[in-house]
Amino acid sequence: MLTFVIRSFCAGHMKEKIMSYCTMSHWDCTEWTDEMEAMAKDKYVPLIMAVGASSVKMLRTGDLSFVVLSEYADKAAADAAQAKIAEIRAGAADEMPMKMASVTAGAVFASS
Repeated sequence: MLTFVIRSFCAGHMKEKIMSYCTMSHWDCTEWTDEMEAMAKDKYVPLIMAVGASSVKMLRTGDLSFVVLSEYADKAAADAAQAKIAEIRAGAADEMPMKMASVTAGAVFASS
């Protein structure tokens, strides 16, 4: 398994920092409601966090589209969560008028 390590000099000492890993699922909806936003916040963000994500952000990218950006400590943590994430995604698609269009993932190489 490939782990991305960034080496930086801090106060004259070599310090290693393992960068995180993110997955991004792209979704299309047939409608958008306040209730759907509340369900995303109150139900789905905690479910994703419970299977190992260190942070979850849901970004509205259009009138009827959004992205779920989930960050994990590393690729191993992301990989370990994927079976449960697949179940969560299937449940969300059954419960709300939406379908997943695509998924992308990768190692974070820069952040602030």
